[in-house]
Amino acid sequence: MGFFNKLKEAAFEKAKEEMMEALGMGGGGDDGGDGQMTKDEFEASKPDELRKDVRMISGCQDKQTSADVSNVSSFQLPDPAGRAGGACTSTLLKILYADEQVPEEDLSFTEVLEQMREHLDEGGYSQIPMLSSLNPIDVDHKFDLVPDTATGTRRAVMIGINYVGDSPGELSGCWNDVLNMKKYIMAVHGFEEENIVILMDDGEHTEPNAENIINAYKQVVSEAEDGDAIFLHYSGHGTKLRDDNNDEADGYDEALVPRDFQSSGMIRDDDLYDMLIKELPDGVHMVSLMDCCHSGSIMDLPYIFKADGSQTEMILDPEMNLDAFIEQISGKLMEFLQKKCGM
Repeated sequence: MGFFNKLKEAAFEKAKEEMMEALGMGGGGDDGGDGQMTKDEFEASKPDELRKDVRMISGCQDKQTSADVSNVSSFQLPDPAGRAGGACTSTLLKILYADEQVPEEDLSFTEVLEQMREHLDEGGYSQIPMLSSLNPIDVDHKFDLVPDTATGTRRAVMIGINYVGDSPGELSGCWNDVLNMKKYIMAVHGFEEENIVILMDDGEHTEPNAENIINAYKQVVSEAEDGDAIFLHYSGHGTKLRDDNNDEADGYDEALVPRDFQSSGMIRDDDLYDMLIKELPDGVHMVSLMDCCHSGSIMDLPYIFKADGSQTEMILDPEMNLDAFIEQISGKLMEFLQKKCGM
């Protein structure tokens, strides 16, 4: 956008402090010294846009890379299109659908994520699975992709990109990820073929180029109604790009890598937020499974749970750039600064 770069630091800080006070978020009080808003403050002040039911399971933190596994048979999974699979997807399915059977007893979110971490560690993978959400989730509650309250149509967009012919960069497990996960959501969660959109670079399905991915995401959101459930699955490359609008605390946007990335570019986390969250109708449940590198905050969801043994509940992401996040979701920061600075 370039707007923030035009503001002098002193004017920005002063306007920001007054804006935070005006919104009842506190500006100069004792906040522990790190400027992080408390959970209660955040819940009391966040707009309706952030009260939607959106969750994401990611295969690793932003700073980590994901991985293929060379043989999905070691995970006791069906093998419809070859031997390889993504580590995150394969591990999740090993817990939820080993030998095409669901667990005899319900598992909590904590149990599922911690078991994922254990299996990944046993396989030599260092990545830490994460759960993120717009709203705090009781991680001791039963794990579910589709809650009992979602009684409407169940829709899915599933993307698997092997980048066939790219050297380096070709993957081998992403088609398997999609086909294995599709089998699971149909058999266990009642998704119907007609409501599942698949994009894969296998020459048989819709090509997962940037335009087709964006259109599929926009369509599934536009068709959804109160009571529906949406499942999004992406298996492919993820990357980090220099933040282009100053809304990332670490200076980088996370991004998906479409098949035609060399000509069309990447799909940034800001784009995903605008397409999937801002436009999502109220009363629709959305779960996204992101099996790619640098995926921890790729949907910019404020609450996180890392399966590294350090957490017992969801917390506000301490690395979240809260000021920019507020500006992104409500526009209040931008409007206030423009007024204060006479722009």
